[in-house]
Amino acid sequence: MVRAVDKVSFAVYPGEAVAIVGESGSGKTVTALSLMQLLDANAKVGGKALFQSERLGAVDLLQLKEKDLQQVRGNEMGMIFQDPMSSLNPVYTCGQQVAEVLLWHRKISKKEAKEHVLRLFEQARLPRPEQIYDSYPHQISGGQKQRVMIAMAMACKPAILLADEPTTALDVTVQARMLSLIDELRVKQNMAVLFISHDLGVVAEIADRVLVMYKGRIVEQGKVLDIFTNPQHPYTKGLLACRPTLSTRSQTRLPVVADFMEEDEQGHILEKQPQVYEPSLVDVVNAYVGTVSGIKQQRDNSQKPPLLVVQDLQVYFPIKKGIFSRTTGHVKAVDGVSFALKHGETIALVGESGSGKTTLGRAILRLIEPTAGSVLFEGNNIARMNAETLRRNRRHFQMIFQDPYTSLNPMQTVGEAILEPMRVHKLYGNDKERRAKMLELLEKVGLTPEHAQRYPQAFSGGQRQRIVIARALALQPKLLICDESVSALDVSVQAQVLNLLNELKRDFNMTYLFITHDLAVARHMADRILVMHEGRLVEEGIPAQLFRNPQHAYTRSLLQAIPDGGPEAIAAAQEKRVALRSGIAQYQD
Repeated sequence: MVRAVDKVSFAVYPGEAVAIVGESGSGKTVTALSLMQLLDANAKVGGKALFQSERLGAVDLLQLKEKDLQQVRGNEMGMIFQDPMSSLNPVYTCGQQVAEVLLWHRKISKKEAKEHVLRLFEQARLPRPEQIYDSYPHQISGGQKQRVMIAMAMACKPAILLADEPTTALDVTVQARMLSLIDELRVKQNMAVLFISHDLGVVAEIADRVLVMYKGRIVEQGKVLDIFTNPQHPYTKGLLACRPTLSTRSQTRLPVVADFMEEDEQGHILEKQPQVYEPSLVDVVNAYVGTVSGIKQQRDNSQKPPLLVVQDLQVYFPIKKGIFSRTTGHVKAVDGVSFALKHGETIALVGESGSGKTTLGRAILRLIEPTAGSVLFEGNNIARMNAETLRRNRRHFQMIFQDPYTSLNPMQTVGEAILEPMRVHKLYGNDKERRAKMLELLEKVGLTPEHAQRYPQAFSGGQRQRIVIARALALQPKLLICDESVSALDVSVQAQVLNLLNELKRDFNMTYLFITHDLAVARHMADRILVMHEGRLVEEGIPAQLFRNPQHAYTRSLLQAIPDGGPEAIAAAQEKRVALRSGIAQYQD
């Protein structure tokens, strides 16, 4: 038996926002799912979950029958799930799925339900609400799917909202609007919010209190300002130190939780004392050799032709209407994009959800066929390669997909998923060598050899993302396109993966196209940043220059929306919430 949650106790009051933070696999999501009896049948749940229901009165959620639960779920308790793609039904349109919640719990007509859904989509800042209503989940971006889930959870104005990583797939501008929307509804409706997140900047913006979970237990809790300014537990100190900020030095090693604590044989947590590092003569020599080697590598890279050249790339999707599905126009997802990527360089591609970032990444690898333009990889045009040539060359350019769950085969163990590409491309001498490499990769991304025998559904969202990264690295590619590769990871694991990617870059001269909505991560990782808006590149530059003096209005709006997370910003957010609550109370009076 695995104790996913162990003797956890807390309360959430009407109108209060409580955040649960902790590493992937710490029990945050299991805690939330257990409250609505959404765990698998083999889970054994003990304790009580007392809920003040308007319809049923004071009830223990863990003891409710299915019939009573159906009155509570989606109505008095709303939930935003962590993985929007696997939580939305692929055979129904987005509008139908949100309308279903209203038709189930409210006595309204289909017409009224549709009108209500369109208003919700507008509140969630979804572009073209009518079109999104008729779109299937696979036809919209990851961030748009997340906003559909938010609209669905809020459709019936629940008494409590369980938000499991609700802003993971959202860019900073939409994230800011969603947090503002959740906070406004919380105050207007006196709605309680249980907010699960690994993004401590977001937690600082929205939470009144914070619960810190580690290995199924709450190790620290308190007011958000107290936790952020004066953490007591070494695990909390580690989490706060791990997150990259806009002031973090580029491509340096980020701290990890292991730098702050360790466990003895009995499982007791021991705080590590800060180490005073005094380099030996050998360290000094190695550092000098490494610096000289790095400078030489950069010079060699600059003398080589670019690894990747994208020229006037276009990806248009037809808009079809009518009985005969005639094309009435096109969505210009990528509209004339050009850039070059040098050997050993990291370019970060940033922009809002739906701006075309993922489509551009997929079109470069021909996972989506470009409408026009060329993609030159080592001088060869990927856009013109036949299927066999493309298959042989695919080992040199790999992609870490945005949604780890749907990019893993649920019928295949994790070990087999990593071994398969090595077998296909006939890497290493035999299966024994491949298996040794597979185990090495699992350890590199923070997993253990025992995980190789498990299936994807046995892992948390963050653990699945690490598996996908290990699989992409299995072929030792020259170019790695990372599509939101760390967005689903908690800050401690994110720090480990970013450190790993930077180590691989230095050791193997790796080249990255890093697609992200997290501008702090983009600044930490990138040599150059490209800003994408409505299918076009609107600005580019080195991180320090672009962040200090952005030229385009769109870039400035992205930077202004970044959660600060500092003490002054937390205090200001608290004051703003108090003022909002006071203003709404006066208006209602």
